[in-house]
Amino acid sequence: MDYGPLIAFHKESGADITIGGVQVPLAQASEFGVMSLGADYRVVSFDEKPKDPQPMPGREGVALASMGIYVINPEFLRETLQRHAADPETRHDFGRNIIPAAVANRRVFAYAFEDVETKAQRYWRDVGTVDGYYNANMELIHVSPELNLYDEEWPIWTYQEQVPGAKFILDEDRRRGLAINSMISGGCIISGALVRESLFHTNVVVDEGSEVFRSVVLPRVEIGRSCFIQNAIIDEGCVIPHGTVIGRNREADKQHFYVTDNGVVLVTRAMLAALRRSPSR
Repeated sequence: MDYGPLIAFHKESGADITIGGVQVPLAQASEFGVMSLGADYRVVSFDEKPKDPQPMPGREGVALASMGIYVINPEFLRETLQRHAADPETRHDFGRNIIPAAVANRRVFAYAFEDVETKAQRYWRDVGTVDGYYNANMELIHVSPELNLYDEEWPIWTYQEQVPGAKFILDEDRRRGLAINSMISGGCIISGALVRESLFHTNVVVDEGSEVFRSVVLPRVEIGRSCFIQNAIIDEGCVIPHGTVIGRNREADKQHFYVTDNGVVLVTRAMLAALRRSPSR
């Protein structure tokens, strides 16, 4: 995301706070901070996760939501944080305390992340929930994702650990290392296992006989033999014991892991440690 225009808008408007804004369907707006605008995109009200969000003028089905991206004048920020730190009655929350108070007596503006010419919404995803994080990652493995990591005209420059290429080994019935419709990062070893519609971060190892389907696997995860995992997020550094089944029985998963309303299973090291200590095992 290019923040240059946002910073330029902040300086030109003379704002104390400029809030990055994105259009969201009114039915989803209760999950965000919702802004109402006056002239020149000045914010006239800000409601954090309102029960009855107000639509944008002339856009009955759409609200302008905060992206959680702010440009704030340093002096104003310092003064505000010091005042809030000394106030035991505040929750010290930007959306619930700082921004609503600033709207009343300071210059607060919204910057809409949209194409200047077409007004089309630019790419943005809310990853503040487990389902949101999962869906944003799953989009990346689509044939033509909106955010294409392979687009050489819009490269993403970031730190990458120096690791060897991904390796797929064993070529026997039921012991064939395969990854289909997936993104597999460097350092991964798929050893006689099947991976479908999944995204693997670096240095993930999957042992023989295991199946991983529609899952996001973070760095340095080890998945043992004969495991079945689907619709899951496996947190960094997890070691999945041999024969573990995740994502097949929601009620069973809820006994040990966090399961969202959409059925995505979050697995962390702490949860696995508790599972190992469980008397039922």
